[in-house]
Amino acid sequence: MTRRVLIAGFKHETNTFSVLPTTMDDYRGRVLYFGDEIGKVFADTNSEICGFMDVAEQNGWRPVYSVVADASPSGPVSRATFEEITSRIIADASSGGGVDAILLQLHGAMVAEHSPDGEGLLLRLLREKVGPAVPIGVTLDLHGNVTDDMARYADVIVSYRTYPHVDQREIARECAGLIARTLAGEIKPVVVVRRGPMLVGVDHGRTTAPGPMREALAKAAELMKDAQVHTVSVLAGFSTADIPDAGPSVVVVGEGHDPRYRQMADRLVEFIWQTRAQKTVAPVSSEAAVAVARAKGKPGKPVVIADAADNPGGGGYGDSTRLLQALVDSGLEGVAFGALFDPESAAACHKAGVGGEVKLALGGKVDPAFGPPVGVVATVTALSDGKFLFEGPMQRGVPVDMGPSAAIKSGGVEVVIASRRYQNYDRMFFLSLGIDPNARAVVGVKSAQHFRAAYQPMASEVVVVDEGNGITTRDFSARTYTRIRRPIFPLDLD
Repeated sequence: MTRRVLIAGFKHETNTFSVLPTTMDDYRGRVLYFGDEIGKVFADTNSEICGFMDVAEQNGWRPVYSVVADASPSGPVSRATFEEITSRIIADASSGGGVDAILLQLHGAMVAEHSPDGEGLLLRLLREKVGPAVPIGVTLDLHGNVTDDMARYADVIVSYRTYPHVDQREIARECAGLIARTLAGEIKPVVVVRRGPMLVGVDHGRTTAPGPMREALAKAAELMKDAQVHTVSVLAGFSTADIPDAGPSVVVVGEGHDPRYRQMADRLVEFIWQTRAQKTVAPVSSEAAVAVARAKGKPGKPVVIADAADNPGGGGYGDSTRLLQALVDSGLEGVAFGALFDPESAAACHKAGVGGEVKLALGGKVDPAFGPPVGVVATVTALSDGKFLFEGPMQRGVPVDMGPSAAIKSGGVEVVIASRRYQNYDRMFFLSLGIDPNARAVVGVKSAQHFRAAYQPMASEVVVVDEGNGITTRDFSARTYTRIRRPIFPLDLD
């Protein structure tokens, strides 16, 4: 008998401090595919969907493609949007006589207008529809906030083990492989999640240098040598979600119910607590970053500067201007900066055309408190519809649409301007507009950590800037939490 396995994705990393709501238009503007087009779009890509497809092919399953939806991190998902996408997944799970298993690409930090636990609600609704016998496998981002409901309604949960996330396809294969074993009657997995009194930990999950996350993953790997333990995930959590269960967690998936799994998870949580203050990155000011760039940046070996406090990959607006202003004022040559979210300026560039001169007020439009617009007179050097494919290593082959985009040059600074918010973790954000970041002396990116996958190998030095001028700042005193459990580190404890 050919197994029918539902494959779907519904992702969002919700920054509850953002003033930008998340609607269907945000999904249409980034990732929204239905039915058979899913198999075509994600074939041979570094994505969870492709990993699910790999295992489906290996096992002779018939994939039932539902919907793959992913919007840029921002404020809570509207109820209408949540219900529209969720209802599609539930309907597809029960169509054609139902399915034998479900594979879901989720994030783990979705907050909806009507629920602080978007994934937990989706899983509960699915479970109510398909019953207890249909196994559900879930992949999560390393920055998921895993709730008790997520653990209760899923049979398998596996999160990424890399940050930057370069193992998405691999993790999906692991998840789907455990579901294959469940369908074959080889295993009966049970999910256990534990968390501690922490909003942050394991160095925010960084794996690009020795530190607490790597140590925690090594401990998890040791636990997985136990024949009864199917997989162990360590999640750094998402700290800009003001919800009760935000923060680091440990997920153990074991064979049947066994109190040892909770004990294993608690030991790892205790390790996260003991190492909570350890960090591998020390952010600096824009002025300090410019000084490093002046001393060490050169074409072919640029200094890469990351604007971490305004990271669109964590819900940042992508248009704060403190770092950009410092670079414009520096007089440095060979500077590339991007992508700046500014639809108004992008439209002005398209109106002027390539070679045209424009007078722009760059950025500072969503919330000028994070820096007023930067006034420049510039030349438009390139225009684009904003569409390209990621070259990788993150999400290699996955399509991108920044909306109408432009490149401008003012003095020694070139700026990529986009009409949609994107974290810059791929060279194609520059290359698609004719800017080769390898050939520049200084490269500024709106990102916190993911940029390292593409940019660190070319860099003479990497500098991270965080001056509190953005809603993804690691200065927790800049945000007022009202729903998180208390007391908690670092708001109360230590």
